[in-house]
Amino acid sequence: MLSERILCRQLAAHIGKEVCLAGWLRQVRQVGRHLAFWIVHDRSGWAQVVVSGPLAQSAPSLESVVAITGQAVASRSQQGCELQASAVQVLNNAAELPFELHHPEITAGDEQVFNQRVLSLRHPRNQAIFRIKATALQAYRAYLSAAGFLEVQTPKIVATGTEGGAELFPVQYFERPAYLAQSPQFYKQMLVAAGFERVFEVGPVFRAESHDTSRHTNEFTSLDLEMGFIDHIDALMDLETQLLQHMFATVQEECASELEHLGATVPEIGAIPRISLAEARAVLARKYSHSSPPGNLDPAGEKLLCQHAEQEWGSPLVFVTDYPTEVRPFYTRTHSDAPQLTHSFDLLFRGLEITTGGLRIHKEEDLVQALRERGLDPEAYRFYLQAFIHGAPPHGGFAIGLERLTARMLELPNVRHATLFPRDRQRLVP
Repeated sequence: MLSERILCRQLAAHIGKEVCLAGWLRQVRQVGRHLAFWIVHDRSGWAQVVVSGPLAQSAPSLESVVAITGQAVASRSQQGCELQASAVQVLNNAAELPFELHHPEITAGDEQVFNQRVLSLRHPRNQAIFRIKATALQAYRAYLSAAGFLEVQTPKIVATGTEGGAELFPVQYFERPAYLAQSPQFYKQMLVAAGFERVFEVGPVFRAESHDTSRHTNEFTSLDLEMGFIDHIDALMDLETQLLQHMFATVQEECASELEHLGATVPEIGAIPRISLAEARAVLARKYSHSSPPGNLDPAGEKLLCQHAEQEWGSPLVFVTDYPTEVRPFYTRTHSDAPQLTHSFDLLFRGLEITTGGLRIHKEEDLVQALRERGLDPEAYRFYLQAFIHGAPPHGGFAIGLERLTARMLELPNVRHATLFPRDRQRLVP
């Protein structure tokens, strides 16, 4: 019977035919002793099943896996068709549910939702979130591939941290210590120097930060790219603008039903405004009487600056440029006429930083000097530095946090809601 299965969304194309639907039993509405209406879900959506006679007297528990054979008929139901069941096979009985899945939203708290993550992912809202996330990722890959970028895969067990500091997860690598990668930064720069010129990666990164907020997790998906032969960060910001335009347009086109289900609006992107950090801090002080920490923006400042961008330029996104040297990694290129500032940027989207990027130092002697100025031993980075001694072009890149991008695109309250199986300060399972 399962070999002849069709999906719920295909039912209308089989009116008058005997077919098999298989999925999860989401709802049962009993109408008297001998008639019931069942809602069955599969990966494509849902269908109504009319169950009559003896079959209607013993419905399986909700969320049981069932295979139902019957005739597809036209009806006055929401979908214009339904299945009149002639046989029901229970493939797996479900235990009692910890929360209902047929309501518009799951009413349980986040702790219970993530403890029962497999079950909560069956909810239509969660299904919509991750289909949108996957579509955005496919668009990211498609755009960069068409622009001459090569997709690469770099190590996630590394000998040293990309940015130094203590935000590293140590692992035992045979007889010596190693770490989970904070970023593919070193490797994508090395691949530019290897002659690939333009590379991108989709992969997990790990940050041993003790944050417990709605905007942080300790493992997330980073959309990284690096490109050679550029000499100004405008080239990077122009590329990201065009990339996001493509990703958002693809989501709008291919995920219209999912967006409608979530009540989400993906913004139309034109030119994204650009403002220096010094100018941004001045705006926050003047307009909102808000002071962020020296050399940076705090979460409240990011939200206020995005509010300003909406009011001033009609944009939900804003680039912030020219961060101080001390708050950027050692490999970030500084201004020749103002070495206290870097050729770097963040991109804020609806109140949250989703991207960090900039130009890189491309000469070995300058990298050595930058390492020493940070109190780091160049010999510990020799594997990285040697990539530059045989000629590396001027280059730069950026990284987008996929979960943050998805959360802001759909205006979700917590980045964990855009994460299949979150890893945070307290959570290591499921």
